[in-house]
Amino acid sequence: MKSALRTATALPLVALSLSLLASPAMAQGTSEEAATADDAAPGDIVVTAQKRKESLQSVPLAVSVLSGERLADASRPSIETAAQMVPSLNFLKSGTTLNQTIFLRGVGTATFSIAGEPSVSTVVDGVVYSRSGEAFSDMVDVAQIEVLRGPQGTLFGKNASAGVVNITTQMPRQELGGSIEASYFEGNEVRVKGSVNAPVGTNSAVRLTGFYGEYDGNIQNTFTGNKVNGYKHYGARGQFLYEPSNDLRVYLAADYYKNDDDCCADIIATGPLTGAGVPSTSLAFGVLPTPAGAKTRAVNQNLVTATKEQGWGVSGQVDFSLGNHTLTSITAYRGWDNTEIRDGDWLPMAYVGFNQLHDNGPQTSTTFSQELRLTSPADQTVSYVLGAYYSRAESERTFTRVVTACTAAVGAPTGVLIPCGSVNANPSTVSTGSATFGSVFNNFAAFGQVTLKFGEDGRGRIVGGLRYTNDKLSVFHSRVSSATPAAAPGIQPNFDQGVYNQYLVLVAGGTAPNTAAGLAVTSSNGIPYRTETSNDNLSGKAAIQYDFSPDMMGYLSYARGYKGPAYNVFFNLASTGTNVIEPETSDSVELGIKNTLAGGKLTLNIAVFYAKYQNFQANNPDLVATVVVTRFTNAGSVSTRGLELDWNYRPSRNTTLSGGLALTDAHVDQFKAAPGAAPTAIIPSGTKLGYAPTWKGSLALDQRFVTGKTFDVGLGISTNFQSAQLSLFAPDPVQRQLGTIPGYMLVNMSVSVMDVDSKWKLSLQVRNLFDKAYPAAIINGGVSGSYRYQIPRDADRYWGVSARVSF
Repeated sequence: MKSALRTATALPLVALSLSLLASPAMAQGTSEEAATADDAAPGDIVVTAQKRKESLQSVPLAVSVLSGERLADASRPSIETAAQMVPSLNFLKSGTTLNQTIFLRGVGTATFSIAGEPSVSTVVDGVVYSRSGEAFSDMVDVAQIEVLRGPQGTLFGKNASAGVVNITTQMPRQELGGSIEASYFEGNEVRVKGSVNAPVGTNSAVRLTGFYGEYDGNIQNTFTGNKVNGYKHYGARGQFLYEPSNDLRVYLAADYYKNDDDCCADIIATGPLTGAGVPSTSLAFGVLPTPAGAKTRAVNQNLVTATKEQGWGVSGQVDFSLGNHTLTSITAYRGWDNTEIRDGDWLPMAYVGFNQLHDNGPQTSTTFSQELRLTSPADQTVSYVLGAYYSRAESERTFTRVVTACTAAVGAPTGVLIPCGSVNANPSTVSTGSATFGSVFNNFAAFGQVTLKFGEDGRGRIVGGLRYTNDKLSVFHSRVSSATPAAAPGIQPNFDQGVYNQYLVLVAGGTAPNTAAGLAVTSSNGIPYRTETSNDNLSGKAAIQYDFSPDMMGYLSYARGYKGPAYNVFFNLASTGTNVIEPETSDSVELGIKNTLAGGKLTLNIAVFYAKYQNFQANNPDLVATVVVTRFTNAGSVSTRGLELDWNYRPSRNTTLSGGLALTDAHVDQFKAAPGAAPTAIIPSGTKLGYAPTWKGSLALDQRFVTGKTFDVGLGISTNFQSAQLSLFAPDPVQRQLGTIPGYMLVNMSVSVMDVDSKWKLSLQVRNLFDKAYPAAIINGGVSGSYRYQIPRDADRYWGVSARVSF
């Protein structure tokens, strides 16, 4: 299979051979603005993938569309849930939203650095979220999600080198109404949300939305006796829309949310292992729950791993007609605060030979952004979008680590686990390290995209676009450590500008102990280390598309993607890690054919693609002060190629069958080790990228049975499946094998009763019908070489009931 995928000519031939069946991307629903969700045929979907409203059928790029209604019917409407529905979309779950990542076509940026950016951009109502963690809150009152696959930097900027998740919310309307919905799910999960829409005068309207949810969790902590991996979320959004004429539209929005999660604990899911993956003995496992792989559902930790988060934002969009053109201004200011609390030893206390490691890391972030666009009419020979964009994203974090250790007292028994503080242990030593660090991203861009029609009735179009980007990035870091002069487990000595300057002298020819580890000196003058970089880039795209008939369009496109420079700024920064991480670039080719069949009732899409990424920015496992961490680096060149098939069939108003399939080969072409890394830290060419399963697909049936009485009955069945995927991107083949998530399939089912006019709806659903256990992530570096699992909510079967009333 891989050899076939790597043959450059094979994919176009496959696409052409299936062209009679091809069509646009997966259209699983519509927004209110695009078309009425209950009545729209698949061929009527409208998207804004090119910064203007267009039919999905006419856009020369691969786009997957999810309706807000389908997302809301899931147990928790979120990016994590959306990843189950879109085959090309994958999701890395982590202990905190700060470190979670979106992947498209096998490409994403997973980093703990405060000075790294995502490869997949998240945009909400035209506002770009500059940090990937901001995208993982609850999605409430969503109208439509568009997943744009492949580099989209020409129109969406540097954070879109692998794609874009474009989210639109329900807009205020000129009518009085609203809805309220309450849900209860097994495991004591409760969710409530409501919206009210009201006209204000004759030309304006407001919409208010609120939500609340809480859940005990799916993991038992035997130390506290409580469940963990649960949450408590609440928030609100207010919107105002003013449309006095066809020449002016003013939209204002404000939102706030707060998340208090005891999530997500790392589960020690394997026994103690040696470096070769062979079981060994470890006394610590006498106090740990019995590991059972993906079926492990217990921890024994005296610090509850948690995430405390709040986000808020205000934005305004003004659309003003200039003749037959439209001038658009989008201004936004967002705040995002995240505190990570982490048990890094996974044990109930410190023992002889097993140190206790506790982390606390609050972070504050703000982003200001301004976009201006001039859009020409679409129905002319030459149409275009011209624009400029500016953003300033600031982040600061204070991270504290406390390590408690002890040794055995004279005469202590051997072969038993000895708690620190007991009579058989010497007095404990406590080492602390506290680092304050931050980053400021300044980005300016000017962009334009032009479409030229040619041929009979403008059936052919040539699309060209360019984007000029100027990036400026500054960072600072200072760490004060009680571990001076020698590193403690998990804590490096003091690090500041004085240490860094003396290190540079040593690199130039001096000598000092431990220079290879970045510990050139042990003194500190208390001045934060600071550095900055800048970069200019010109990226763009070119495409040709042709309407072979009113219901069939084909396209061929090339895109150059770009992601700006970065630094690996994190708690344990050492002098050898202060190098700039060079910008990442990508070159992508995509071929697709879009058909609309059966009078608009059926759409079917095939797209084939190839993309190569240079200076790929990635996290690689490393050891710092004997603790497993990841190092953010330029990891060389990688590539991804594949075939995507999506369909949506609606033979009647009451029946919808939709789904998709992705065949992806994303792998390392040539790996580049980090500066100062060991010679063995090379990931072999051909190694698959993380979170890039070869096969992934979804299928959903929604059927409404009209009874002819006061109510109708609905049936929903959905399934998603994927082959094995690499979770641990590491040089060692045994680690990669142990860090691979096996393939799995999930089946969900729902039965509902609803009013004939859909004014009310009562639903019963079962998630993971066949109770398939699986991990969302596997990480090495657990107790005595064990592996840690992240177990998601949907890894167990559970049921839920929901009631919704509209008025």
